[in-house]
Amino acid sequence: MDTKKRSTLLTIGAILAGYTALRTVPSLLPERLELVPLDTPIGFRKYVAGETSGGFDPFVGLGNVDSAEATARKAAALKRVSEDICGALYGGLETTASKIPMASFSDYYCPFCRVQTKRLADMSQEMDDEVVVAWHELPLLGDSSNLAAKAALAAKRQGAYVAFHERLMKSPFQATPEYLRRLSDDLGVDGTQLVADMESAEIAQELENSAALARVFAFVGTPALVIGRTVVQGQISDKMIGQIVELEREEGWGVVCVSV
Repeated sequence: MDTKKRSTLLTIGAILAGYTALRTVPSLLPERLELVPLDTPIGFRKYVAGETSGGFDPFVGLGNVDSAEATARKAAALKRVSEDICGALYGGLETTASKIPMASFSDYYCPFCRVQTKRLADMSQEMDDEVVVAWHELPLLGDSSNLAAKAALAAKRQGAYVAFHERLMKSPFQATPEYLRRLSDDLGVDGTQLVADMESAEIAQELENSAALARVFAFVGTPALVIGRTVVQGQISDKMIGQIVELEREEGWGVVCVSV
């Protein structure tokens, strides 16, 4: 190998090493729990975390955004959730002063969501006396995301949300009507009822509520998380989730979410 080629290879190697270091070093730096109070909703604060997918209008997929009907639905959803933020976030969860609620917002085709959702599900099982999770579908990445979200919510009506959720998160396939039909058969879900429920007003409203919450908390993509009264945008480590959970327990998240 002549000197010129060797020099070129060394230069390329240095560039690759530098790129790898830039990708790796931030993850090695110690995380600091720094919280910024939000002006609205009052009582909540924000921790800015790691990587995020998306950055689109949270109402995407919920209809023609230019239509008067879609505009009215947006306004109605914002009014609904704004009147009871904590109820919209955590409604239906069994919580206590020491059992901290978490609201997870995810998209089936957001790669960071696949990682974080699995970790949150494991955490809620391993720490079932300490945390409990409300799952919010926030399909931001196109038609397949929206279809998968509707299917999961429809499966919830048949007691199969967790099974559907896990399969959709693990699947390399895009959600299509044909794929969802096969998945229903595999999981013993009534496919005809599933399709009917996917187009129901109740599921449309559930998605609109999650989109409205995303707008209230100014989420710019997924994953996003609310732990007690701490808002998190982006992927977050288990260690940091643990720190926030402990802080919420010490300070009492119920001072904000008194209605839950």
